[in-house]
Amino acid sequence: MINIRVVAYAPMVTWLSSDDASKRLGVSRTTLYAYVSRGLVRSSPSPGNTHQRRYAAEDVERLRSRSEQRRDPGKTAERALHWGVPVLESSITLIDSDRLYYRGYDACELARTRSVEEVAALLWTGGFDAGLFAGTPLHVVAGGKSAEDLPFVSRAQSMLPLVGARDPLAYDLRPRAVAQTGWRIVNLLTSVAAESAELEESIEETLHKRWTPKMPHAVELLRAALILCADHELNVSSFTARCVASAGSSPYAVVVAGLTAIEGAKHGGMSEKVESMFADLRRTRDVRKALADRRRRHEPIHGFGHRLYAGGDPRAALLMELLAKRFAKSPEVVFARNLAKAGEELTGDKPTIDFALVVLARALKLDRGTALTLFALGRSIGWIGHAIEQYAKDEMIRPRARYVGDGPKTSS
Repeated sequence: MINIRVVAYAPMVTWLSSDDASKRLGVSRTTLYAYVSRGLVRSSPSPGNTHQRRYAAEDVERLRSRSEQRRDPGKTAERALHWGVPVLESSITLIDSDRLYYRGYDACELARTRSVEEVAALLWTGGFDAGLFAGTPLHVVAGGKSAEDLPFVSRAQSMLPLVGARDPLAYDLRPRAVAQTGWRIVNLLTSVAAESAELEESIEETLHKRWTPKMPHAVELLRAALILCADHELNVSSFTARCVASAGSSPYAVVVAGLTAIEGAKHGGMSEKVESMFADLRRTRDVRKALADRRRRHEPIHGFGHRLYAGGDPRAALLMELLAKRFAKSPEVVFARNLAKAGEELTGDKPTIDFALVVLARALKLDRGTALTLFALGRSIGWIGHAIEQYAKDEMIRPRARYVGDGPKTSS
């Protein structure tokens, strides 16, 4: 087992000046100070100037959201579905101060030091004991000619219901049983991705042997990619997975639903747009000029900027770092680093995980579409984790719609 350096997690606090805090709340400084005295907003002396104070952005945002909800609860609920205030409780993933944590552990540190199996155990059970999966019978499938022209998501979506219908434990929704079913599902997806009925000791080794057997460092990158993609809070595919789980559907149905959502062009399918952009730009000699021309033509520059990471996507940063370390002379990596620099200069944004996955696939000379395969395979671990949480809640997710159509009518 690989050792991990465990660091006690203390959430970083983002601070605001009194002017910024007052503006966000829409109140005077006097009212802001009153909130502080009542314990509603934390404050501390500004570094280097003890006469000025700063205010916790998290507390300010919580007060602002509460005030908006009182004024217009319908609007607040509607905005909550669009990168708004949290709508569900979860103990799986935290995104805080441009960092990603799985149950309190830095996901980038886990990607460097743990196996995919250990991270799956962490997300599903709260601990690293992968012994839970020992002796679990695994489903595997062999690749066939009829499936060769279908992308991974389509092949997986067609296979999961067939296998799930024959799994006698599919509807045992107790936490331990779901974790074991989840491991069967993840291994099934691995065999679909690898188009092989032969599984190695780990998921990452299976993919390595089938995809890049002559590149010894590839297994490290594949493992990191899968772990970094494992979960990302309440994204659209994870929310879809939770909704399906809340209805009492099996873990197989949960993963099918997640796959349906993740291939969308605004979610995991974004990697296909990044791939197309790479193919176009790879033919040019002046990348910066080519990007500027795209802007001039009002064409998007895909793969830059994530709304949850003002300082840059840490998942992409780690993958790009590993690629630069292991494949420094790769023409694809050199090109991608130049592209990342030019894109950041033009957009002010840094690369996202979609960008990094495409670079990884190109550096390893993998087939087009592999970036999405890695994303979906890794994220399936998170879907199972969300399903376990939702089964335990035993509550159906059923929001209400705010009707904006015509009122009741008569047919006469």
